[in-house]
Amino acid sequence: MTNSTTLIDVEEVIDYLKKNLKFKEICQQILQQRIIEQASQQRDLTITEEEIQAEADNIRREKRLEKAVDTLAWLNGELITPDDWEAGIQDTLLRKKLAQNLFDKEVEKTFQQSWFNFDQVLLYQIIVPYEKLALEIFYQIEEEEMSFYQAAHLYDIDEKRRLQCGYEGKVYRFNMKPELSPVIFAANPGEVIPPFKTEQGYHIIMVERFIKAQLTEEIYEQIINKMFDQWLSSELNYLLHNSGEQTPNTLKEHQED
Repeated sequence: MTNSTTLIDVEEVIDYLKKNLKFKEICQQILQQRIIEQASQQRDLTITEEEIQAEADNIRREKRLEKAVDTLAWLNGELITPDDWEAGIQDTLLRKKLAQNLFDKEVEKTFQQSWFNFDQVLLYQIIVPYEKLALEIFYQIEEEEMSFYQAAHLYDIDEKRRLQCGYEGKVYRFNMKPELSPVIFAANPGEVIPPFKTEQGYHIIMVERFIKAQLTEEIYEQIINKMFDQWLSSELNYLLHNSGEQTPNTLKEHQED
């Protein structure tokens, strides 16, 4: 079977990216990788073969690629070679190692300064389009004519939430809309909050329980990734400013090299 990449030349790829307004984004990602590599070299950060192998093994387990032939078939389907895959893994690990080198000691301090943003709530909600309907549902729940879960299954505007009887899951305070957060975190567990309006519709909310913020591995990753992304964006802006923002020309030079 002919590999589809043999039917496409580099200019076609570039033209496609430009027409779909993705060329600038790809150029900036390439420059960001250069920044990461340069900053890592300055700090003597490297990725070992053992680290690459360990990460490759993790990916194979996640994708259930039990045999070498399964891995090769998957790579072939992605139109890349094992060397391409390992190079991508190396880039990912280098990014993570640099982020830890730069900001690991800052994560706990940042968490302590804004811990309340990482409070979570185990949340259920019903959203309907009309105020009259929302009030009728609320009063039926209050009078125990139907349960919150039954109402969500029958009336919610979102199909997924209907199937889950209103279950939204664990939600961080920082992921909530500003008008929702004060209402939700002022409620008592098990209390059904009367309807109130947002741009989505009329909400009827029930809090199952609150989860106090802790510096878990998940939150650590969120904080350090945000700090690193901000740093990388700043470094990229500095690079573009000092080079006259000639991103496409930079990519062209890289290709010619």
